[in-house]
Amino acid sequence: MTTIVLADDHSVVRAGLRALLEGEAGFQVIGEASDGLEAVRHVERLRPDVLVVDVMMPGLNGIEVTRQVRQRMPATKVVVLSMHAHEPYVLEALRHGASGYVLKDGSSEQLVRAVREVVAGNSYLSPPLTERAIAAYVKRAQPETLDSYDLLTTREREVFQLAAEGLSNPEIAQRLTLSPRTVEMHRGNLMRKIDLHTQTDLIRYAIRRGVISAG
Repeated sequence: MTTIVLADDHSVVRAGLRALLEGEAGFQVIGEASDGLEAVRHVERLRPDVLVVDVMMPGLNGIEVTRQVRQRMPATKVVVLSMHAHEPYVLEALRHGASGYVLKDGSSEQLVRAVREVVAGNSYLSPPLTERAIAAYVKRAQPETLDSYDLLTTREREVFQLAAEGLSNPEIAQRLTLSPRTVEMHRGNLMRKIDLHTQTDLIRYAIRRGVISAG
């Protein structure tokens, strides 16, 4: 039995995904998450074979969820769901350990196939991404100048997204079970590392990187 955790911030979408996957022989959805932080906690607790995660998630975006899951629970394969066919999104997902990348406007069979492929130890990208994305990934996987965002710690990335979503330091502290003073320290460190000076700078940078949506 292939066990699956679903992560999407829309309950209707999760219900549709659950119905689709549980309609397949050998698939069992054992957990659902409505934000990225919850998704990581569910995977840590449930240890599913596969995590299916939307690329744009509140709390922690799908790319960062993928990175944390692959670091902490490497046995869990990750399939990223996205409306974005743009190469940067695909490359970031692959770079951080995703085994599958499925476009939301593709057929339902693509998601089913993606889950089966990653469980078998293969990779899967929705057409027409496959050849273009893999070729670009191989070409760009050479050593290059380190992005300043890559210097952020896991905790700093969590604080960064929540701050970009407009949460105050006390609100972030509550979400992450930290003290406001600790959050303030992380926030100061990440702003310095990325060379940001204001909340507006932070939000613009988060949108540019695809951490949050412009809407």
